[in-house]
Amino acid sequence: MKCPPVLAIEKERLKALSQYGLDSDRPLPSLDPVVQIAVHMFGMPVAAVNMIGTDYVFLAASIGIDEAEVDLRRDVSFCAHAITQDEVLVVPDTTLDKRFHDNPLVTGAANLRFYAGVPLLSPEGHPLGALCIIDGKPHDDFSTEDRQKLKELAKMAADRLELRRIEISTEQARRPFEEFARNSPTAVVWFDEQGLIIAWNDAAAFLYGYHLAEGAGRSVATLVAEPDRETVIDLINRAAAAGSMEGLTMPKGVRGLRKDGKEFLLGLSLFCWREKGRLTFNAHVQDMTARRRKEEELEWLANTDILTGLANRVSLYRHAEETLLRPAPMAVLMIDLDGFKDVNDTLGHSVGDAILQEVAHRLTLITAPADTVARIGGDEFAILLPEVADPEKAVELARRVIASIAEPIVIDGQEVRVAASCGVAVAPTHAQEALELIGDADLALFKAKHLGRGQAFVFVRSLRMEAAARRLYNIELHRAVSDGEFVLFYQPQIRLSDCSLAGAEALIRWRHPQRGLLSPAAFLPALEGGPLAAVVGAWVLDEACAQAALWRRYGADDFRIGVNLFGAQFRVNDIVEEVDAALKRHGLPAEALELEITENIVLDHDDVILDALQRLRALGVGIAFDDFGTGYASLSLLKQYPLSRLKIDRSFVQSLHESTRDASVVSAILDMARSFGLETIAEGVEKDAQYKCLRDFGCEEGQGYLFGKPIPAQDFAEIFGIQVPAPITSIAAKKFKP
Repeated sequence: MKCPPVLAIEKERLKALSQYGLDSDRPLPSLDPVVQIAVHMFGMPVAAVNMIGTDYVFLAASIGIDEAEVDLRRDVSFCAHAITQDEVLVVPDTTLDKRFHDNPLVTGAANLRFYAGVPLLSPEGHPLGALCIIDGKPHDDFSTEDRQKLKELAKMAADRLELRRIEISTEQARRPFEEFARNSPTAVVWFDEQGLIIAWNDAAAFLYGYHLAEGAGRSVATLVAEPDRETVIDLINRAAAAGSMEGLTMPKGVRGLRKDGKEFLLGLSLFCWREKGRLTFNAHVQDMTARRRKEEELEWLANTDILTGLANRVSLYRHAEETLLRPAPMAVLMIDLDGFKDVNDTLGHSVGDAILQEVAHRLTLITAPADTVARIGGDEFAILLPEVADPEKAVELARRVIASIAEPIVIDGQEVRVAASCGVAVAPTHAQEALELIGDADLALFKAKHLGRGQAFVFVRSLRMEAAARRLYNIELHRAVSDGEFVLFYQPQIRLSDCSLAGAEALIRWRHPQRGLLSPAAFLPALEGGPLAAVVGAWVLDEACAQAALWRRYGADDFRIGVNLFGAQFRVNDIVEEVDAALKRHGLPAEALELEITENIVLDHDDVILDALQRLRALGVGIAFDDFGTGYASLSLLKQYPLSRLKIDRSFVQSLHESTRDASVVSAILDMARSFGLETIAEGVEKDAQYKCLRDFGCEEGQGYLFGKPIPAQDFAEIFGIQVPAPITSIAAKKFKP
């Protein structure tokens, strides 16, 4: 048998151990839960906390051990070996280990066949003992994860030992009450095991509204509100019986009672020690009312949407998790306001805030007290319906929500209307976990919005596949950028007076390696809303400027190129510097470039966009307003923004020659443009009759299938007689340089 070595720091180790006041007659009850957890966690019959003395070990806590039958000499102790190393000591089969095969604990009645122990260290790093688990049969499956779990339990044991050391050191270092507490700003009450106050300090007397002399002899129970006295007295009695506060938990929510009968939230820290056979308690007390109020305010702020007073996103998820963990059925409604952004941007944020508050109020009126109504961001709301597992019942409420929100909202005498879309998911049918269920409702909302305003949609599993496809689409877009799969097509813009070529609009296409040539409708929504918009937009700008400069050098002297901008280009880098650099790089005059913007771009970032457009116009670049007449605030934009051209939307051109209303609209747009000094171009011109009407109305230019579809650069040059030498007919093969 190999005896454990004596450590080089043995003297310091024993001194550290003495600070814990432990021996074979003084176990530590607070360690009992640790060994109980160890037994259950590892399925072993024995667990113990062994403290290693000079010649013997003693059990601070144990389960499954009869001390009378176990050899506790240090020489035979496995734990005495464990404290000599830093990591977990694991002996899978003691009979096969040359250190222990003839150990009395192995060969004797104890029948120790498996051992795993981890040292317990003092704050200074001195090994005091070990937490161990033992079995009467070998184990060769004690994993790295098991070792980590045992080390975590050892940390718990070390923490409880440290509390013991602090208690002992407090006893040993305690000064007389009059010295320590009389002038302390902390309220301190000193009482005996019968609960009679021995003394208190000025701070304690002041806290309770008494004179200092009124403390001695008073029952400490009179300092506690009547409903809580039994709890505090029971705690004192249990501590008196054990002779220690070790392992006892301070009661929470106890209320103190002042002399004038007023109650307050009591913060209580209790210590006790035995001196000369007499048990004495030391209570530190404080008024926690203000702190609790502050904590409640912080908790409210952390879980509440400030604008509406509803639950916020964090609170929504927590309530959903609590419901599903019971487990209990639940429905989730995700609600998004349709058209809110237009209202918010045109009528102002104060009106927008008032609308959100009114919507929150209406949702609260519709729902039951047990339901959770939340605003989870912007114009998006959610409702949790506990105990609702029927989708039809949830949809019924969704329809009521949509109808309620659709009712006119009056703000400062002004009637405003917004609509709402709603997505519905229920547990356990659609999901059994909060995050997934709310995600399902969000996917259903996404579908509802695509169906049109004021729609409700119940989640179906195919929506997850569609979402996965969108994510895949985004991955493919990244590949398209890196591999140069995007190309530009050009659609001619014609002067209606003589049908001569005025310029072209550069339109992006995607040469997908599997799906062939894709039009913008197939990918532009994903591109515009993703992180690549600014990169692709910069490439389109550079490519179009290069192509226009090439054509102007070879005969198209007054050719103008139109380029559509993404909103992201105004947020990333400086669009004005980007445009100026592209013009200079390719030698293209500023008047040969026309940048096309939509109303959505303008409304997204009013001040930023306005400043950038004004600087672009100062360069001489044209600014065209695309899809004019279809937006919410087109007329107001004419006054604010430095536009040079209006593009009349194709929806007004299609029936121009047949509908007097459409003809009147187009005529009015042209009159308005002339009054603002703006040029005009009509989109979607497909028939000769449309062309003639537009020409007669005084529209300067037209664009549409009548004049030509979007085509590659080489085809465009051939059709319009731009004589570019063969080797440089087109620059469309140029790769991205993000």
